[in-house]
Amino acid sequence: MTEPAIDVRGLVKRYGDKTVVDDVTITVEKGEIAGFLGPNGSGKTTTIRIMCGLLKPDAGTGRVLGMDLARDALKIKREVGYMTQRFSFYEDLSIAENLDFVAGLYRIAPRRKVVDRTLEELGLASRRNQLAGRLSGGWKQRLALAACTMHQPRLLLLDEPTAGVDPKARREFWDEIHRLAGQGITVLVSTHYMDEAERCHRINYISYGKLIAKGTVAEVVAGAGLTTFLVNGDHGGQMLRVAQDLRAAPGVDQVAPFGTTLHVVGRDGAALEASVRKIAEGAGVRWAPAETSLEDTFIQLMGASRDNMA
Repeated sequence: MTEPAIDVRGLVKRYGDKTVVDDVTITVEKGEIAGFLGPNGSGKTTTIRIMCGLLKPDAGTGRVLGMDLARDALKIKREVGYMTQRFSFYEDLSIAENLDFVAGLYRIAPRRKVVDRTLEELGLASRRNQLAGRLSGGWKQRLALAACTMHQPRLLLLDEPTAGVDPKARREFWDEIHRLAGQGITVLVSTHYMDEAERCHRINYISYGKLIAKGTVAEVVAGAGLTTFLVNGDHGGQMLRVAQDLRAAPGVDQVAPFGTTLHVVGRDGAALEASVRKIAEGAGVRWAPAETSLEDTFIQLMGASRDNMA
């Protein structure tokens, strides 16, 4: 068995009297695409910064790419590509000029050749002279990915990389992530998009500083122990009344409308089914069991967590 790309245990990070990362343990195997999920303010970014050597934990140990977090922070930085939430390049420089600057920081040689190769690989060659500040969200994202892969890192840490990007650009981005993983690069990516989480080999769910679920998507969904029903009607007014009745019924934890369909979720399957049957049949609408989605699980986990900033 080879050593995992990321193996961190019991990570803790405090700011004053607030613990923003609380006993987090994560393992990511080499070549794996690992999702990192959680609500805003849950500690994802802080954990990622610890992993890439930018922050020192107050407690805990770990190894990243076989190097010790405490002793080898500088070495880890050289082997990691970190894509931050915010676009952090010079907007009055062109795409090629930004990449040339980054290549200089990493002391990449020959710079011109590597920049040209990176532009081609990421589909940026035709836009090499376009100013970074005039790029759309999808092209900015592509530039950021180019910059953090140019030095050929063994690990990519991507912090909500597709926020505000259109669906086509997101899909192209994920195609590129899977291409990189196919070359042996390990990827840890934080995201709020459930369809993106489902593209990961495994996911880790952190809520208010605590890691509370991990595994494949199927394992995390099954571990939540939820039951789901779909309730279908013919018009919105009717389903609004049905939704109101369901929210007050025993066994119902979530009611989410999708057009004239309600997604009804609960932990007590028997009580949930009895409530759904009674209310749906009383209103003359259709109902049927359904598979629990990752989004249902995400919402349930959020609701069961306590805000560590409160």
